[in-house]
Amino acid sequence: MSVQHLDESSVASVFDRLEPLLPTISKPIQYVGGELNSVVKDWDAVDVRWALMYPDAYEVGLPNQGVQILYEVLNERDWLLAERTYAVFPDMEALMREHDIPQFTVDSHRPVRAFDLFGISFSTELGYTNLLTALDLAGIPLHAVDRTDADPIVLAGGHAAFNPEPIADFVDAAVLGDGEEIVLKISDVVREWKAEGRPGGRDEVLMRLARSGSVYVPKFYDVAYLPDGRIQRVAPNRPGVPWRVTKHTLMDLDQWPYPKNPLVPLAETVHERYSVEIFRGCTRGCRFCQAGMITRPVRERSLQTIGEMVDNGLKKSGFEEVGLLSLSSADHTEIGEVAKQLGDRYEGSNTSLSLPSTRVDAFNITLANEFSRNGRRSGLTFAPEGGSERLRKVINKMVTEEDLIRTVSTAYSHGWRQVKLYFMCGLPTETDEDVLQIGELAKRVIETGREVSGRKDIRCTVSIGGFVPKPHTPFQWAAQLDHETTDDRLRKLRESVQSDKRFGRAIGFRYHDGKPGTIEGLLSRGDRRVGRVIEAVWRDGGRFDGWSEHFSYDRWERCTAEALADEPVDLDWYTTREREYAEVLPWDHLDSGLDRDWLWEDWQDAIDPDGAIEVEDCRWTPCFDCGVCPQMDTEIQIGPTGQKLLPLSVV
Repeated sequence: MSVQHLDESSVASVFDRLEPLLPTISKPIQYVGGELNSVVKDWDAVDVRWALMYPDAYEVGLPNQGVQILYEVLNERDWLLAERTYAVFPDMEALMREHDIPQFTVDSHRPVRAFDLFGISFSTELGYTNLLTALDLAGIPLHAVDRTDADPIVLAGGHAAFNPEPIADFVDAAVLGDGEEIVLKISDVVREWKAEGRPGGRDEVLMRLARSGSVYVPKFYDVAYLPDGRIQRVAPNRPGVPWRVTKHTLMDLDQWPYPKNPLVPLAETVHERYSVEIFRGCTRGCRFCQAGMITRPVRERSLQTIGEMVDNGLKKSGFEEVGLLSLSSADHTEIGEVAKQLGDRYEGSNTSLSLPSTRVDAFNITLANEFSRNGRRSGLTFAPEGGSERLRKVINKMVTEEDLIRTVSTAYSHGWRQVKLYFMCGLPTETDEDVLQIGELAKRVIETGREVSGRKDIRCTVSIGGFVPKPHTPFQWAAQLDHETTDDRLRKLRESVQSDKRFGRAIGFRYHDGKPGTIEGLLSRGDRRVGRVIEAVWRDGGRFDGWSEHFSYDRWERCTAEALADEPVDLDWYTTREREYAEVLPWDHLDSGLDRDWLWEDWQDAIDPDGAIEVEDCRWTPCFDCGVCPQMDTEIQIGPTGQKLLPLSVV
């Protein structure tokens, strides 16, 4: 924002106007701010100001690790300031429009448009309509081309930013990968440009960011299409802009032990715990898993740092639960020691440890007992993903039925009563039979539980998600299963389980219908033309599309047909169509470090007519040449370190 635009009213807090309206809306507490460990800095004492957004409701957005870490990293610097904003519910949106209150931050209730940078972290594509609401409420033009020097630079990050093409018209820039270091580099560039008197305006600062090779600025790239709708090429449209933009990888997580000051919400949120990321990245090589592919290589935090983070986080927050997070937490080389030593330290206190869903083959009962020492035996969650052994080979999830039965048998015999199993429907090469196998597996689990525990009150919950092919994975070329077939397979599965009197009551089912997955598929693998669809849906009232009560498939289907009426592409073209090797994919110019040919070969291995070929985990075996380590100048960082948590005393 150039100096002449900054008058008092554009940066003043809107709280005085907001407060009288709060009693009339649902969950007013989420707009108030003032959480323990939140930071409010002197607006005039800093050089660069960030508004950070998680594009969902406060209760979902506040616990988000990514935003909390960036909030802290930025606010630790005396020349920077970061505040947070979240998506407002429709009742609040209506009131804000009626009373002319702009999108504001919860920290000091300043208008988002007053900040230099507006950073949005997307972990799911269904948050795109909420981005448009926030821009519109903030008074920032929806389309990047219409923005002036008075508007903040709008940046997208998070996993969905690895294909930002569907929102290319609405963001000024996108950042791939870990954010800790790059937000500081971006801040430096903006600070320097402001200090020089903002030469060349908005285009110049975006050019400086693009030239670095590590920030993607969509407007500096042109997309050409073939007559049949496929992309012909994506090319820079001015000199100095790189052909490919690379992702960021933070090496040595021990140097970045965030969050040090976890935010403690005043209102209830989806996770009430202090979370420590014990390692980043995963090389198990599950072919459907975007998170595992784009976060390579594996980088572990040492035992000592984990211990210090837990100790500090509990003291600063007062939380009673600690979540040890990662894509596959039981794979940490020192997980046994982590669990035992933390268990020893907090024994007899009201602090409990939790591990999110665990791999069947990495789980053992010693681990489970450590995690339930303080008396809380909540259910155990495992993710076999595929119902049949054949299908698990296709997706490279090397877990046998015997592995699973052995593990649940141990759990039930050690006093657990409830196991949750997570599967996917719609995976490549899947048949009805593969899905019916999920039921057979669940029945075996119950039978085993009853046998080893001698009890009848054994439960198993089967949770099923629809498979959505994602960019930068071997399945990025796959056809997505249509929602009718998905729903039909799930109906057959439920009937086959419920009709069995011995098990019907003991097995619970949780699944969504296939429609939201179809739209997620459109947004995941879409190109710039899909931006018209997102805007049309938003103008038609689309909000909070990740929430089943707000999601409307009919609206998305209708708006897609209308917005793409003059194009040779439609909803099926983006979702249920298999891609060929030669096709230029919308994200091919964005480099996740993975070698495209390696991904293609892995896709061919998955659908090999003689049976899928499995790939081991490169943490414990020789390298498979996925390309990440040499290309990104990184390496796998794993223990054991031989360090101890102690001398930290027992609480």
